[in-house]
Amino acid sequence: MRTILVLSPHPDFVETIRAALSAEEYRIIHRMNADESEPLLVHGIASACILDIDLMGVQGVWAIEGIRRRDAKCPIIAYTTDTASNWEEEAFLHGVTHILTTPVRPRLLNSLLERLWSSPKYRATAPAPMFNPQPPLQFARPLESDTSRFTNPGQMLTLNVLRDFSSILTHSLNADAMLKQFLSFLREILSINRGVIFLHRPISPMEAETLPPEGARRLHTAAAIGLSTGLLEHLELSLEGGIGGQLMRLGRILRRDSDEARMDAESQKEFELLGAQVAVPILDRDSMVGVAVFDGRVTGEPLVNAELEMIFHLLAQVGLALRNIWLHDQLAGNNEMMANVLRELNSACVVVSRDLKVLHANKAAQRHFGRKNQRVGLEFTDLPQELGAKIFQVLKSGAAMGPYRYEPENSPGTFYNITVVPFQRGDSPVPISALLTAEDITQTEHLRRLEVEAANLRLIKSMADRLAHEIGNAMVPLSTHQQLLAEKYNDKEFRKSLGQAMADGVKRVTRLLNQMRFLARDERAEPLAPIESLLAESYEEARRHLTAENSKWELETGENKPVTISGDRVSLKHAFAEIMLNALQANVKEPKVHARMQIVTGKSNTPNLQIEIEDNGTGFTPEAAQKASAPFYTTRNVGLGLGLTVSRKIIESHRGRLEIVPPKPGVHGVVRVLLPMEPALSSGEKAQQES
Repeated sequence: MRTILVLSPHPDFVETIRAALSAEEYRIIHRMNADESEPLLVHGIASACILDIDLMGVQGVWAIEGIRRRDAKCPIIAYTTDTASNWEEEAFLHGVTHILTTPVRPRLLNSLLERLWSSPKYRATAPAPMFNPQPPLQFARPLESDTSRFTNPGQMLTLNVLRDFSSILTHSLNADAMLKQFLSFLREILSINRGVIFLHRPISPMEAETLPPEGARRLHTAAAIGLSTGLLEHLELSLEGGIGGQLMRLGRILRRDSDEARMDAESQKEFELLGAQVAVPILDRDSMVGVAVFDGRVTGEPLVNAELEMIFHLLAQVGLALRNIWLHDQLAGNNEMMANVLRELNSACVVVSRDLKVLHANKAAQRHFGRKNQRVGLEFTDLPQELGAKIFQVLKSGAAMGPYRYEPENSPGTFYNITVVPFQRGDSPVPISALLTAEDITQTEHLRRLEVEAANLRLIKSMADRLAHEIGNAMVPLSTHQQLLAEKYNDKEFRKSLGQAMADGVKRVTRLLNQMRFLARDERAEPLAPIESLLAESYEEARRHLTAENSKWELETGENKPVTISGDRVSLKHAFAEIMLNALQANVKEPKVHARMQIVTGKSNTPNLQIEIEDNGTGFTPEAAQKASAPFYTTRNVGLGLGLTVSRKIIESHRGRLEIVPPKPGVHGVVRVLLPMEPALSSGEKAQQES
């Protein structure tokens, strides 16, 4: 008889499989998922696995992976309501033998199973036993006939103690229950009359701030046998003196009648109050975590040294267990604290395991992603499809994702800042879970848009003021001449002045129009511009806007070969003209522009052409050097303050950079331009390019 493991959350599907297969040939075992069927898969009990899954999502693939991790050879037949080519391919790649669609067709299923059994790969083999057939390890008392093997009766007692000591481990995460069980255990094997255990519990930093110094060194009652609770409620030991101080200093067993105890009045008083005869330190290899105080036997006899040695070593194991319990409690407390913190955060936090189960979802996550009137906790399917895909990708790749902005399709105008972080265990690259954080930035985004709109309005206002001022300055001479035109038209000097005023007004308005046009222009052509002639033409263009006739122009090219710049000639000419006009205006009495060209290497080891344009003025002030290329910044009474702004935009659109050289006392102002360089083409190359 073969065993068929059916994994399905639907009982009706399982009954359909039972009806389709012969009960004499197949034994049907139903489990909800791969976790519940782990013993059957790990030990090879199942001959085949029939899986009822939905291949339209990632959960089906994870279910198949869960089966394959536990049994790499078991054939898998997957039933699904519908198939999608991408997920169907994923299922086959993860080891599915066949994919069938519901409803179940008995003849087809029996035929597929018969083919599986006839295949050499899946021939029947004897199933491995579910559990190890070896008998469990038992701790039995030695038989009477075996006691002759022990020359010392203490050896037999030691074995009996070790046999029963493991019983207290059932309380290994409950310190109080473990200590009570331990004292009962000692009474059973040693007939102890009374005993009490005092512990020095670890103190948190917050408690240490509120406790007095002596309070941090106190030993409090943890468990007792044979003593009244009323006495122990008001009795504490100290690590500074008495029994606790003696054990802290000696680190060994202390008897009441020892020299150390007799000479210490506080120790004698504590022994007398407790009615005890001996004290044993509880160590955890590094420090003393407590004290155990005992009387003699119920018969009145004292405990012998061999028995005290055994108690000492057993208490050392108890000390290690206590340390582990305290560490566990601390971790559990930290985990609960973090869960509470996550629960109260305004950002949505969702922790998802590798099998796509939601391990934690705080209130914000329930509010943003949960269904209305949802009684159960948040499920993975409740998350938006886009976020679920991101989590699956992080769990698969182990790489964090985000932050990025996300706008739900069903809630336009709502924005989230999404981050997905994987959690690994140790050095393993495979994540065990992933944390999704979603910060609602809808209000922040709304405020940002309002700030942008306000900034745009302020910019428009500033631009309108500057435009009105600049155009007004250009119109004043024209308006003045227009008023005198009828009276002085026949005056030759007047007509000459009118022509000059009209020419100056046209130049100023044309420059203003060019600035606006280049600020609004994004696209550019890509012809090749020889840089030397381009700079000369830019200088001549700048001179047209200057009244002085004695300006000078110098170009220093060094030993560089002629180079060309890839870009729009008209745009670059205007950019350099604005820079040179700014240099000419630095000294209107004796304007001079000195340009230097050299080839430099950029950050990516690509050659760049560096052009430095120097004036002969007093240089930039620190404030002017910082704000020179900002819109509407000017140190003069005329102009819009857009010259270097337009130049910077044009240079950056050509993948270049414009910067003001940091000013130094006594040094002229320098504007530096960096542009990607292309070597000059030969005549043959030019002809080939033109063709």
